[in-house]
Amino acid sequence: MQLKLPFFVSICLSLSLLTSCEKPAKYPVEPEISFVSLSKIDNGTGIDDKATLVIHFQDGDGDIGLNVTDIHSPYDTTSVYYYNFFIDYYKKINGEFQKIEFEGVTFNQRIPRLSNSVPESIEGEISIDLNINDYSPNSPRDTIMFKCHIVDRALHESNEIETTPLIVKKYNK
Repeated sequence: MQLKLPFFVSICLSLSLLTSCEKPAKYPVEPEISFVSLSKIDNGTGIDDKATLVIHFQDGDGDIGLNVTDIHSPYDTTSVYYYNFFIDYYKKINGEFQKIEFEGVTFNQRIPRLSNSVPESIEGEISIDLNINDYSPNSPRDTIMFKCHIVDRALHESNEIETTPLIVKKYNK
């Protein structure tokens, strides 16, 4: 009996040392994002109307995302924070990218909750589909890009990123 107790204690001590060596990733509480990709979705018509935007994120306290029930202040429908993924559309005009506003249309999105174990450091990728064709008849092609940032539930804003330019075929000609 005397030998079993020290053996058991040494096994427990070894296991605790092994698990303590693996430290969880720790990031700042402000989310940080980076651009991964922006790629057109082939719809088979030769017209580009949708693209997939992929970003990488890190967050130190894991409070990214909103549930569908998160509709009370500050996330109510009249608040800027109803959305938590803010996306601005830019079109190249005369060699310069200019922000384009569409009346009654927003590119902003609501990211669903990514973790229910707050606080915890999380990281991963977010992928969303976007409408990319403004269907203006001025030219058969446009060069566009997006600028975006995210906001967590504590209203910490991430850095802003911009995508690579994307040539959009608007109609067949």
